[in-house]
Amino acid sequence: MQASELTISSRIADLDLDMVYAFLSQETPWAKGMPRATFERAVAGSLCFGGFVDGKQIAFARLITDEATFAYLCDVFVLPAYRGQGYASALMKHIFASPSLASLRRVVLVTTDAHHVYAPHGFTSLANPERYMELHRPDVYRAAG
Repeated sequence: MQASELTISSRIADLDLDMVYAFLSQETPWAKGMPRATFERAVAGSLCFGGFVDGKQIAFARLITDEATFAYLCDVFVLPAYRGQGYASALMKHIFASPSLASLRRVVLVTTDAHHVYAPHGFTSLANPERYMELHRPDVYRAAG
């Protein structure tokens, strides 16, 4: 069976934010339990992309970016029923062909098990991981609830 064509929008008004929030806050390990207000602030402060098949949103990606030099790619998902059909790759190609993102000096992301999704788009392991630091608060959503 051939996959239907993916259409992509970065207009917030086009996105099914209820579906995106439900999936992120209930189905993903990184955003489980995220309060709705936190999600809404994240969307408002980010460049978001939705992937649609036959008018239904089936994919999402969010970039925290200055649209000049740097971006952090996060909250990327394709709904389980649509995985393995090339939709994540199509979404990545579209995102990084966007004029405001094509010339970014650095784009970073964190993934547990989707390296194979990002490697074809030029992502590699950190060249100098010792330079990176983080302040990680894994229980912050529990405290905010």
